[in-house]
Amino acid sequence: MYNWLIEKRRVLGVLMFDILAVMLSILGAYLLRFDFIFPSEYAAAALMAIGIAIPIKIGLFSIFGMYRGMYRYTSLWDMVNILKATGVSSLLLFTVVGLLTFFEGTPRSIFLLDFILTSLAVGAIRISVRMYYSHVINNPAKRNKRKKTTRLLLIGAGNTGDKILREINTSYSDEYEVVGFLDDKKSKVGARLHGVQILGYVEDIKHISIPFDEILITAPTATGDEIRRMVNICKSTGKRYRTVPGFAELINNEVSIKSVRDVSLTDLLGREEVSLDKNSIDNFLRGKRVLVTGAGGSIGSELVRQCFGFNPGLLMLLDNSEQNLFDIEQEMDEKTTNVAIKTILGNIRDKELMEKILSEYRPQVILHAAAYKHVPMQEVHPWYAVLTNVEGSLNMMELAEMYDVDKFVLVSTDKAVRPANVMGATKRLSEILVQSLAKKSHTQFLAVRFGNVIGSSGSVIPTFQRQIEKGGPVTVTHPEMTRYFMSIPEAAQLILQTGAIGYGGEVFVLDMGAPIKIKDMAYDLIRLSGFEPEKEIPVIYTGLRPGEKMYEELVTHGEKVDKTIHPKIMIMKDGNPYKPWDGLKTEIEKLVTISRTFNPDAIKQKLQQLIPEYEPQDYFPPIEEINLPEESKEIKG
Repeated sequence: MYNWLIEKRRVLGVLMFDILAVMLSILGAYLLRFDFIFPSEYAAAALMAIGIAIPIKIGLFSIFGMYRGMYRYTSLWDMVNILKATGVSSLLLFTVVGLLTFFEGTPRSIFLLDFILTSLAVGAIRISVRMYYSHVINNPAKRNKRKKTTRLLLIGAGNTGDKILREINTSYSDEYEVVGFLDDKKSKVGARLHGVQILGYVEDIKHISIPFDEILITAPTATGDEIRRMVNICKSTGKRYRTVPGFAELINNEVSIKSVRDVSLTDLLGREEVSLDKNSIDNFLRGKRVLVTGAGGSIGSELVRQCFGFNPGLLMLLDNSEQNLFDIEQEMDEKTTNVAIKTILGNIRDKELMEKILSEYRPQVILHAAAYKHVPMQEVHPWYAVLTNVEGSLNMMELAEMYDVDKFVLVSTDKAVRPANVMGATKRLSEILVQSLAKKSHTQFLAVRFGNVIGSSGSVIPTFQRQIEKGGPVTVTHPEMTRYFMSIPEAAQLILQTGAIGYGGEVFVLDMGAPIKIKDMAYDLIRLSGFEPEKEIPVIYTGLRPGEKMYEELVTHGEKVDKTIHPKIMIMKDGNPYKPWDGLKTEIEKLVTISRTFNPDAIKQKLQQLIPEYEPQDYFPPIEEINLPEESKEIKG
C-alpha cells in the first residue's frame, strides 16, 4: 500500500508538470509568433486553446502510456513515444480548434510551435527525473564511504559496455564504479560514454594511470582469438578479469552485471551470436505440453532452460538420475513464471511406465535427449548402450505415435557417422528408426546431429580441470586428436530451432565450425588457470581409448548436406534407401534379445549386420608410437 501511494504521488507530480508544460507551450507559441509581444486581442483565443489542449493532450499522453513508465529509466524509446503522443495531440488540437473557431484569433503557425515546445518541455521533465536519480540520488560523491566500491575498467565501449555502465549507475553504484573504457576502434578513443572516458586501445592498459581493481570484458561477440588476446593483456596487469557471457548463453540476449563471470574455455572458442527465428520456436513451443527426456543431463537441462523461455503450457522433466532430476527441479522452482513443471523419475527402458506417462499427460512435443554417451564405458558395457539408446528410443518413438505426439526430436551425435564405437552405432541406429517410422506416421519424427559440447558431463573439460587443480599432469590421448565443439546453450538453441523447422523424416546436422585439437584445449585451460603448459603443468599422452577415433565427422561417404533456412543448420541427404519399419523393428528386437545375453562380441556382430559402416575400433597404437612433442617425451621419461 505504501509503495502504491508513493508511485501515485510520482505519477501525480509528473502529471501536474505536464499540465503546466501544456499551458506554457501554448503561451510560448503565441509569444514566439508575435516576437514576444502578446497582443491583447488574442488573449481569449489563447485561453480557449489552453482549455481545449489540456484534456486532449493529457488524455492522449495517458493513452500512449506516458504515465506507466519508470521515469528514472527514461530512454530513447520513451522520447520517440513522446514525439508520437505530442504529434497526434497537436493534430487533434488543430482539428478541434479549426472546427470550433475556423482559426479566428489563432494563427495556424501556433500549432507547429506548440508541438515543438510541448515535445521539448515534456521530454525535459522526464530527462530531469532521470538525471535526478542518476546524478543526485546515485551520485558517486554521496556513496557510503565506509563501503569500498570495486573500480572497473571496461574493455569494449559498444552497446554491451553502454548497457553495463548504465546498469551500474542506476542500480549498483554502491558496489561498482566504472573508471574508464578501452576499445580498439580509433574513432572511439578519447570520446566519452555517459561521462566516462574511453582511455585508449586495449594494448594501452599497461600505460593507464587511473587506478582500477578489476577488468571487465564487455565484448559478447568477440571471436575466440580476440578473447584470447584480451585475456593475455589482462593477465599482464595482475588484476582480476571477468567477462560478460556470449549471446549464445543468454536465452533472451539480456546482458546484465549479474551475468558477469570468469572467462571460460567457451569464450576462447568464439562468441558468435546464434540467430534464432524466435517466432517459429514460439509457435513450436508456446502453450504446448513438452516432454524432455534426459532432462537432468547436460543437453537435457539446457533444453529445459531454453524451453522455459518460450512459455510452454506444461514442461515435463524426465530423468533416470534422482540427483540430476532434483537439481534441475530446484533450479526451475526458483523461477517466477506461469509455466507448469512436472518432474518424473523414470527410465525410458520401462515401456509400461513411459506409456502411463504419455497416456496421462499427452505431450505434444518430445525432445529426446536421454542416452548413454560415455564412449569407453559403453564399449565395456555394450548391452546398456543398446537397451537405452536403441530399445529406450524405440519405446519413446512407438508411444509418441500411439499417443498422437505432434513432433519428436531425437538428439543424436557426430559419433553416428561411420561409427567406430558402440555408442555411435546405437545412435546411428536410432537415426534410422526416426527415418523409417516417419515414413508411416502422422507424428513428425526428426533427428539432429552435432558434435561435443563444452562443459557436458562426458566431455574432457571437467577431467582436465580436476587434473589442473591437482597440479597435473594433464592427460591427452593423442597430440593430433581433434573434435568438434560448441557451447551447451548454442546446441540447445539450435535443437529447438531444428524442431521448429523440421517436417519429419529428416536428419539435421549442425554447423560446428572447424575441428579443434584436444591438445590445444588442454593448453588453453591450463593458461586460464594461471599456469604455463609443459613448464608448470605437464601434459602427457596416453593413447586412444576403446572406441575412440582420431577425428570425428558430421557426414560420411554417401551422405550430402543441403542448406536450410538457418545458416547453422543443414539437412542430411542420405543416399541409402529407407528401411521398411516392420522388418527394421524385427531386427531391433533380435538385437535387444542378444543384448540381454550380455555378450559383447555378439552385440557388436549384430550391430555390424544392421549398420555396415560400423567398424569397431580394435587396434590402439601403443604410446611409444604416438608422435610426442620433445618436451612431453622428457616429462614422460
